[in-house]
Amino acid sequence: MMKQIALASAVLMGLSTPSFAGDISVEGVWARASAGMARAGAAFMTIKNTGTADKLVSAKADVSKTVELHTHLHEDGIMKMRQVKNIAVNKGMTMLKPGGLHVMFMGLNEPLKEGSIFPLTLVFEKAGEMNVTVMVKKVGAMGMGDAHSHGKMKH
Repeated sequence: MMKQIALASAVLMGLSTPSFAGDISVEGVWARASAGMARAGAAFMTIKNTGTADKLVSAKADVSKTVELHTHLHEDGIMKMRQVKNIAVNKGMTMLKPGGLHVMFMGLNEPLKEGSIFPLTLVFEKAGEMNVTVMVKKVGAMGMGDAHSHGKMKH
């Protein structure tokens, strides 16, 4: 029991630490729990850049068959999701949030369960790869709250 408490404490402490790659830091990485038999999910986060402009060019995760970068567009009075080639990460803050830019998981291997975590690798054009941890929040969650990322740059 003490080992489980120690492990849980270490995980929670790690989740409160931003991940860094060069001048880029990522925090508040979260996803919504799957609703019913949903075969898709999305991750949201805050990306901070204190240096020169960069781009998020891809993402990798083992939770689904496909991982893509997406945005929501308003076309003919209807909100539609569309894949984007990259996400600009200019100096300052870039928010990936519901109804906007996000990382999309298509063909989930299993439903995303509230309270679970999974690894996600973000690939930046200049900063390279950054490993973060995604915290799965309740179905319908709208904000990052206190869920934070944890990870290290992969060399």
